[in-house]
Amino acid sequence: MASIDPYQYIIVEQQFSHTFRVTVVRAEGVTKGILGDMLDTPDPYVELLIPTAPESRKRTRHIDNDINPKWNETFTFILDPNQQNVMQLTLMDANFTIDESLGTVSYDINNSIKVAHPETVMFQFGKKTKVYFEMSLEVCTKLDLRFSLALCEKEKLFRQKRRDKVMLGIKKLLDMEKPRFLPSSPQEVPIIAIVGSGGGFRAMVGFSGVMKALYESGVLDCATYVAGLSGSTWYMTTLYSHPEFPTKGPKEINQELMKSVSSNPLRLLLPQHISNYAHSLWTKKAAGQPVTFTDVFGMLIGETLIPARMDTKLSAMQDKVDEAQCPLPLFTCLHVKPDVSELMFADWVEFSPYEIGMAKYGTFMTPDLFGSKFFMGTAIKRYEENPLHFLMGVWGSAFSILFNRVVGVKDTAGGTTMEEEIEQMKPQHILSEDSVDGDEEPRKKGTAGTETEDESPQSSWTQRMVSFFTDSTLFNSREGRAGKVHNFMLGLNLNTEMPFSPFSANILNECGPAEDEVDAVTDPDEFSGIYEPLDVKSKKIHVVDSGLTYNLPYPLILRPQRGVDLIISFDFSARPSDSSPPFKELLLAEKWARMNKLPFPKIDPKVFDREGLKECYVFKPKRGEKNCPTVIHFVLVNINFRKFKAPGVPRDTEEELESADFDIFDDPETPYSTFNFQYNNKAYIQLHDLMEFNTLNNLEIIKEAIKESIVYRRDNPSRCSLSLSLNDIQKKKFGKRETRTKPRK
Repeated sequence: MASIDPYQYIIVEQQFSHTFRVTVVRAEGVTKGILGDMLDTPDPYVELLIPTAPESRKRTRHIDNDINPKWNETFTFILDPNQQNVMQLTLMDANFTIDESLGTVSYDINNSIKVAHPETVMFQFGKKTKVYFEMSLEVCTKLDLRFSLALCEKEKLFRQKRRDKVMLGIKKLLDMEKPRFLPSSPQEVPIIAIVGSGGGFRAMVGFSGVMKALYESGVLDCATYVAGLSGSTWYMTTLYSHPEFPTKGPKEINQELMKSVSSNPLRLLLPQHISNYAHSLWTKKAAGQPVTFTDVFGMLIGETLIPARMDTKLSAMQDKVDEAQCPLPLFTCLHVKPDVSELMFADWVEFSPYEIGMAKYGTFMTPDLFGSKFFMGTAIKRYEENPLHFLMGVWGSAFSILFNRVVGVKDTAGGTTMEEEIEQMKPQHILSEDSVDGDEEPRKKGTAGTETEDESPQSSWTQRMVSFFTDSTLFNSREGRAGKVHNFMLGLNLNTEMPFSPFSANILNECGPAEDEVDAVTDPDEFSGIYEPLDVKSKKIHVVDSGLTYNLPYPLILRPQRGVDLIISFDFSARPSDSSPPFKELLLAEKWARMNKLPFPKIDPKVFDREGLKECYVFKPKRGEKNCPTVIHFVLVNINFRKFKAPGVPRDTEEELESADFDIFDDPETPYSTFNFQYNNKAYIQLHDLMEFNTLNNLEIIKEAIKESIVYRRDNPSRCSLSLSLNDIQKKKFGKRETRTKPRK
């Protein structure tokens, strides 16, 4: 029997709303009374108000000097049939000063009209005026949200095409290997994911070296997914939005990136730029969308990294993957509650060129709908798709939330859950003394070594703009700086009992230590609220940098539907020193996986005591554990790079040795602070080349893990995350679940 996707047979609980259409047809004998009519002929219009509906107030145009107006205007409301929906109809007279009400009537929708039975209704206002309406009520079964635990059809099609290309890529990478280590059929092709952490420009530059190594070595041709968080998403966006990628590889694109990051983003707060930002913000706000400092920060990042592609959209990346030319990029942010720590409660939101949504609730939408107004799964007001630079601001919004502290101003909102490095942050990490932009003068030193204000008008303007953003009542709270969008879950009846995988108990064969074992090495309060639901009554939600909970995007690739066999993880997170244990974020990822009943290899922190500091560590499932991925965890260290300019090729000259002799975190003058947003060419090349070397220096480890994944696939042909037999599903008795709300007949 052919295997099938079991998740498509699980119906995520949803409610069906009602679509209520009202046509204001015409009126007869509109009057303001004898005296009023003598002074002025009415200019009538009709207002409709349903307080329980989103977009609750609508009105017709007014018609000048007409007591028998004909409007023939139709309005649509989305209603929750569980609520008592009453419409208020007000006949108005338009005036130059204050419009005048000519009467109000109420219409009880729930008790007055039946589904699929249109009606023509006449209401009388006063003794003489009659207004005629046509009304209809329908069940809204065509929703704009997709309710499912299954991957979308476009991603499934991508996976099929990509599997064939990965099979060829693996055979090329493992060219000289024995046949038993090569996939002999598509079912033996492992799913490999490349993962990049957050860490600001440090993560972005480090990931640029990694992707160059993976691209040129052929490993990228073996990967199905590339997932990023915060700074890594900035590099992924730069790469995937480039018009010549993947034909042109990272080598050439990285040269462009090096030039981009050599100048300070704050130069973009000069007058010639700020008027464009102000216009964009006011346009967005006037259209009814929320605006926060994340919008401004996204513009700064976009103008720095993708200045020629500021209008590019996430959905445009479909052209890069529709023929499976390269791995599918996955990006992430968090939905958070303003009054709860991100480490306690956060919903992971995933972004791909095909869909945006929350796997926790099984709700997804196409990228063009992110930011639109929703009610009960229907988009009631659509906006143009957000440009990539806005998403870049959201994905890396830790830096906009903490902007006051970034530029050295006290954050009145109190503490933060960001990395420890923030405590040692200095203003010059972003307000760099070096300026390679010809329009700006370098900041000057006083005779005692203290900084003095530059006298140039442009520098003074930049400082005033920084002060505006740090002091403005619009942006001086964390809420004003976090990203904000319309709540696409508004009005839904969420099921909070649906795990990431309903098959985890019997089919996924949970592996690894119990939760209390993980708690022994992590804070017991971390993730304590992850089972809580999102607030479906809030009209807007906060979306922030995922690094504010933990700094690796594992939730994207741990979804069992994606069936990842091998995770090649690159962690650029800050550490207290270069020699510090590098497993803090990985341990949090492990704990999160355990709490969501997802297979994850045991991360033994004592491996650091046994093996010391290395460029990468391998964590494998225990013998007998099924469907658990192997993790190759790369950390940001400079060990072998100091002595070798390429794997196995020693450095010969003093100049070569000196160029590679640098620390990442130990140097108090390090250019690699999380909050440094300007890299000179030397700093860029050092970090880029270091991570390129570290990746290539462990290429054999990657190859061995790929071979083991192939053997595992061969021995376990029914890899559950990809497919299960119909018999397995029937045993679990999964079927359509009853909705809590049934449409009125």
